[in-house]
This record gives sequence, structure tokens and C-alpha cells, in this order.
Amino acid sequence: MSYEEDVGRLEAIVRDLERDDLDLDRALRLFEEGIARLRTASAALAEANGRVQELVMAADGTFALEPRDN
Repeated sequence: MSYEEDVGRLEAIVRDLERDDLDLDRALRLFEEGIARLRTASAALAEANGRVQELVMAADGTFALEPRDN
């Protein structure tokens, strides 16, 4: 799934968890799914952040990507 899909699903999970008629078992399953989606989205965000940090400005004002040491 993409970052945007994970965030969208997280928003839906939060809406479901805020309902008054949610039984405990369903709430726990939603919470577990939410944690998994949050981890996936956080990893994608960290990867994007790393790519942004690779971007450096050259002397002529242009930007270039520097290779990362992974």
C-alpha cells in the first residue's frame, strides 16, 4: 500500500474507534491494524525524509541527489 492509502485507512480506523457502539474485540482488531499501518506509514515517511536529505544544492544553484551510504 502507498503512504496515502495507509493514512486514509488510519483515518477510517480512528473514525471507527470513536464510535460508541464498537465492541471490544472489534476495537482491538482495529487498534492492531492501526498500529501496523502506522509503522508502515512511518517507514515510508522516514524513507522520503532520507531522500530529501540527500538533495544538495550545487554551486550553480541547481539541486542534485547525493548517493546514500546504506
